[in-house]
Amino acid sequence: MTETRTAPRSGAASGDPALGGRSLRLVMLVLAFACGASVANLYYAQPLLGLIRQSFGLSSGTAALAVTLRQAEIAAPQSTSWGAGILAAVATNLLNNLPVGLIAATIGQAAQVPLHVTGAILIGVDLGPNLSVTGSLATILWLIVLRREGEHVGAMQFLKLGIAVMPPALLLALAALSIVPP
Repeated sequence: MTETRTAPRSGAASGDPALGGRSLRLVMLVLAFACGASVANLYYAQPLLGLIRQSFGLSSGTAALAVTLRQAEIAAPQSTSWGAGILAAVATNLLNNLPVGLIAATIGQAAQVPLHVTGAILIGVDLGPNLSVTGSLATILWLIVLRREGEHVGAMQFLKLGIAVMPPALLLALAALSIVPP
């Protein structure tokens, strides 16, 4: 049998404390601190929600939404503007565009979001109500006027047309907004 010898490993790879084991531990410590700091950054604003709420005169839910919107905008600005616009459009059909617009403006101001997110929210608040009859007060008033004139547009007929028209218009408007440089 022949014996094969390998050259001894050197430095940090061998774990020799004199040659680099300390530097490896230092690198591991720095990486662990960086990971902990980045995760802590996500939750840093949570203890401050009470102070944020009092400073801006917001409800606790609105303050939490403002913080969440700001954190999302920092992490993914493009996705946040799309999500905010679509969420505002859906919300206008659940509540109405006037209260949703006021709530969205308050949250956007408290979160100090950039113009792209504010623009997407405005697009959602403006185009969203075209989906259903309950989306805006103006739609309800126009339907009353039409009925007085002898024209009848039912809620289902309005919804069918709204489904055909509103989502493409919303998506095209948000796409146009994303093309514009900030």
